[in-house]
Amino acid sequence: MENSNDMDARQAERRHLDDIHTRIDTNLAELDRRLEAYSEDIQAQKEYLWSSRDEMDHIEKISARESIQQAVMTGDNALSRRKKLEKLQQSPYFGRFDFVQQGSVKPIYIGIHHFHDDLAGESRVHDWRAPIASMFYEVETGPASYESPEGHVAGEITLKRQFRIKGDEIELMIDSDVHVVDDVLQEELSRASDEGMKNIVATIQRDQNAIIRNDEAQALIIQGVAGSGKTSIALHRIAYLLYRFKDNLSSEDILIISPNRVFSDYIGNVLPELGEETVNQIGMEDLADELLDGQYRFETFFEQTTTLLEKNDETMKARLRYKASPEFLDDLDRYAGHIEANRFSAEDLWIARRLVPAWLLEEVFRKHRHLPTNERLKQVSWEIEKKIGNQYHYDLEPEERKQLKEAIKNMLRQSTLRETYKGFYDWLELPELFKPASRGRLEYADVFPLIYLKMRLEGIRSSWRNVKHLLIDEMQDYTPVQYAVIGRLFSCKKTILGDAFQSVNPYSASKADEIRRVMRQSRCVTLNKSYRSSLQITRFAQRISPNPDLEPIERHGQEPDVIRCRTRKEEMAAIDAMARDFLQGGEHNTLGILCKTQKQAKKVFEALDGQFDRLQLLGEHSHAFGRGIIVCTAHMAKGLEFDRVIVPDATVRHYATEMDRNLLYVACTRAMHRLVLTHTGSPTPFLVGD
Repeated sequence: MENSNDMDARQAERRHLDDIHTRIDTNLAELDRRLEAYSEDIQAQKEYLWSSRDEMDHIEKISARESIQQAVMTGDNALSRRKKLEKLQQSPYFGRFDFVQQGSVKPIYIGIHHFHDDLAGESRVHDWRAPIASMFYEVETGPASYESPEGHVAGEITLKRQFRIKGDEIELMIDSDVHVVDDVLQEELSRASDEGMKNIVATIQRDQNAIIRNDEAQALIIQGVAGSGKTSIALHRIAYLLYRFKDNLSSEDILIISPNRVFSDYIGNVLPELGEETVNQIGMEDLADELLDGQYRFETFFEQTTTLLEKNDETMKARLRYKASPEFLDDLDRYAGHIEANRFSAEDLWIARRLVPAWLLEEVFRKHRHLPTNERLKQVSWEIEKKIGNQYHYDLEPEERKQLKEAIKNMLRQSTLRETYKGFYDWLELPELFKPASRGRLEYADVFPLIYLKMRLEGIRSSWRNVKHLLIDEMQDYTPVQYAVIGRLFSCKKTILGDAFQSVNPYSASKADEIRRVMRQSRCVTLNKSYRSSLQITRFAQRISPNPDLEPIERHGQEPDVIRCRTRKEEMAAIDAMARDFLQGGEHNTLGILCKTQKQAKKVFEALDGQFDRLQLLGEHSHAFGRGIIVCTAHMAKGLEFDRVIVPDATVRHYATEMDRNLLYVACTRAMHRLVLTHTGSPTPFLVGD
């Protein structure tokens, strides 16, 4: 029961919320008036330009067009501000702290956007990314300070309060004398999942806030346990950087390397919710295809993983292990140096009865090693022609120029890129390590080594050279040679995140310290607290793949169930019943049925198809994630979360290898509230731990 002080505080906050809504409405009305005036002004200027075009000179026309363009930009800015105010109407703020300076108390309200009351000339709500807002996340009650544009500001926090506001209602109000209060976090975590990732501005923790606001690291590597919110934190970090460096960083300057299209769709709403434009996203396969100019056919990471799961080929595992090692990158570098040293066989050359010595040709060729091969040869021809002109005071005739180019081209020991790459394994005396995939395609493990060799020997042009910040998710699934390609391709700042415990392919996985060997000037941070799953689910998953550093959140729920069935038919009937219970219950939005292989997922989907309206099978070419029942592999489910998860066929035959252990761990850690595993026969030993 609330005491009188609590009731007085709630009534005061109720009046303040009403006042904020009134002020937002007033500012919206003023913005509408301005927008109408801008529209009329633009129309009048256009009509004047048209009617007076014959009487105006060129300079006057340019000036008139620039004036129209300026008015359009002003109107666009006003429209953008209007959209933010409309969003604030739904939930104007989520936090408040009272900041005392020199005896004067000032309540500071924090929201998803800044609200400056133009009519009163003061800020009513501060953007969560503003310098002053950092105190809300970082400081307990007591002495506090922040860095403003004007300098260091010190004072004291005497009150910290959190809200959940929906429209005109204060649904939750809690006072706290520590950083973001646990009750609010628990309230948020206990809610049902959504169709996409949600923003977490109201519950950002102190360690998360430090990562979000780090604007100095050249490469920030985030090792985060399952459910630590690392992807959400990385996206909030992007939103913060866009706010912090708004004058020279825009959404067009940012690129996300995403594991698949479903994940891209799942995270796609976070930045727009935070008031920023969506940013470009690309998958590693699409990036590879672009860098190779579409000239090579290769299997995808999804296909590679599927082959590993379905065939359990030991020779394939050995190939992948070597090609994912730091030693492989060292060997490839040595081979590139060997090719570079021996690919150009310079000879003394006579052109127009003038001698061009071999040493000079060799020197000029080496000088331009940064250029693609064809441009390099052109540059050598051009420089030699200039030297002949300077030395002998003779300009080559067109035919002589042609002879020079041809002679220099013939000194290059040229073979195709694929032949040169295949020759790497002959040079190592390990030719068995190069094996094409089905239909003569390159194995996925060979794609980025091939690109790296092309970079070293020929050079590469990319449409992404203007990227100013790169975000890489699922870092553990990329190899040192892939990071070497990324490092050469993107010289910008980077945010790299993942979890070594969630590698779906342990034969070609990277840990943070291995990435740091390739990514120089990087800083590594860890997130060990897991927020997604209930304590019972987290403990269950920990038995599958123990991580002593993981700290589960104290949110309680049902114990996971392991259901033994006598037959496959009985197992499918149990899954069918759980799916019906999910749809009829209405308390949850998403149920994931997570299988080991795509073949298994397809069989489960076909058994359920036609019985449920909201049923979706995700595969390599799927694009979207929605509410309802989702059937997919654990590989496809990485990065996603579900209210409930069912893992079928959790048998000793199905989950036996280290790769299987990782997949089972990934599947179980997707569950927020309920987890059920089914099996016939003997269950996998991973369910009882080592």
